[in-house]
Amino acid sequence: MQQIFNFVIRNKTFLLFLLLFGIALSLTIQSHSYHRSKFINSANSITGGVYGAFSGIDQYFSLKSQNALLLEENNKLRSQIFNYSNETDSILIDSSFSKQKFRSIPAKVYSNSYSRPKNYLTLNKGKRDSIKQDFGVITSKGIVGIIDNTSNGYSTVLSILNENSAINAQLKSSNQIGSLRWNTISPYIVQLEDISKFANIAIGDTIITGGQSSIFPKGIGIGTIASFEENTNGDTYNIEVKLFNDMTNIGHVFIIENLDIEEIKTLEQNNDE
Repeated sequence: MQQIFNFVIRNKTFLLFLLLFGIALSLTIQSHSYHRSKFINSANSITGGVYGAFSGIDQYFSLKSQNALLLEENNKLRSQIFNYSNETDSILIDSSFSKQKFRSIPAKVYSNSYSRPKNYLTLNKGKRDSIKQDFGVITSKGIVGIIDNTSNGYSTVLSILNENSAINAQLKSSNQIGSLRWNTISPYIVQLEDISKFANIAIGDTIITGGQSSIFPKGIGIGTIASFEENTNGDTYNIEVKLFNDMTNIGHVFIIENLDIEEIKTLEQNNDE
């Protein structure tokens, strides 16, 4: 206490100045509307900046939960798109396949290879999430691959960057159907085979899933034509397709379940017999 008294005595002149300055400033602000408005605006700016800083920090630490909510919301919207019936085409879904019902399940990528001849992804969804072999896997941009194997909590995906991968694909601008394969060279480019040389194609044309399998709905984006040339046999084109997805950077995906797949398989087996 004595130290406080000593401090006040030593600095009484300066403290008296601060007191009188404060009183004068307060009287000035209260008696002049211009000064009062400037003071209020300055105070609001300071407090707003402080609140903004704390809000930014809070938002940063809540990004994980916010991303989870956004992923779930996107998943619900995607399921609605897959089951929406209309007469128009889009890169994501074509209504000619809308008689089949699809379910979309969000998943996180745990591992992803893209530099080998046979590449796979590992997802954090498996049998306990009703994931089965031959379910399609996509992102918001386009296709990723097909479920190859499952355990209780995980599943592996046969990547489109796999020399054993063959996916039904189509020119969006026409009904020309081909087969999408990979020549193991670039993780950004895949090859579209069996497109007739009489097809009207151009660089930049969009390639989508063809819908002639029970795995993917028709209209899922794949990529755009980067180059093309006639095959040596002269009947078809060799087409290079630049993928919509950056297959070297896949973090979250959607697993697509065709709810009619068992019925389709049963029917196809009966036909084979």
